[in-house]
Amino acid sequence: MKKADLKEFLDFKTAQYNTTAFIAEDPVSIPHLFQKKEDIEISGFLAATIAWGNRKSILKNANQMMALMDHSPHDFILNHSDKDLDRFEGFVHRTFNANDLKYFLKALRNIYLHHGGLEDIFVKYQTETHLQNAIHELKKIFFELAHQVRTEKHVSDPHKNSAAKRINMYLRWMIRKDKHGVDFGIWETISAAKLSCPLDVHSGNIARKLGILHRKANDAKAVKELDWELRKMDPLDPVKYDFALFGLGVYEKDQF
Repeated sequence: MKKADLKEFLDFKTAQYNTTAFIAEDPVSIPHLFQKKEDIEISGFLAATIAWGNRKSILKNANQMMALMDHSPHDFILNHSDKDLDRFEGFVHRTFNANDLKYFLKALRNIYLHHGGLEDIFVKYQTETHLQNAIHELKKIFFELAHQVRTEKHVSDPHKNSAAKRINMYLRWMIRKDKHGVDFGIWETISAAKLSCPLDVHSGNIARKLGILHRKANDAKAVKELDWELRKMDPLDPVKYDFALFGLGVYEKDQF
């Protein structure tokens, strides 16, 4: 497929899947429950953290997290006591367990009390072209409190060659200004041009079949390669094509 035809095709598929109909069955539906900026940020971060595996299970467990925080995540993060954390006993999503979640709540409180919030970390550590270094710095800040080593695996690090799919997805939600009502665009001090595609098995397979990704592994190097190709097609909003790649990979994979 010629590059001009490929862009036209991906633009068409992006328009097809970047709609509010996408929201209901996607983890992005969790932050859409809220109006307050900090509630959107925190609920989105937690939902993205467990966004792997069966989608029904993801939504069920993410909604359970919100209910356990009395549907006021920012207030709960700032004001919870150690005893309040007892209610999370028994929570589990795949390998993310109650101890992991309780640490995440403490780490988020530390970030909002002492680091200005999640957005400020990404604003401070962004580079001129990307946010992958900021993800690395986020992980360092996130685990500056005493914690179990096992919990570290639930925050990815591009500097260790991780594709950091879930955090890149979260950043798309927070930064990309979406005329179609899916992504929030509430972090207005960071350009969507710096976003990286949330690369997973679905989007990776389609990208390879379309000839815009050649690396076989879905890792940080593959993200960099895919970013290069998507930014050539739309330098201002490259990750809009995540909708096309994901939609094709999940709903139309048999046609490729």
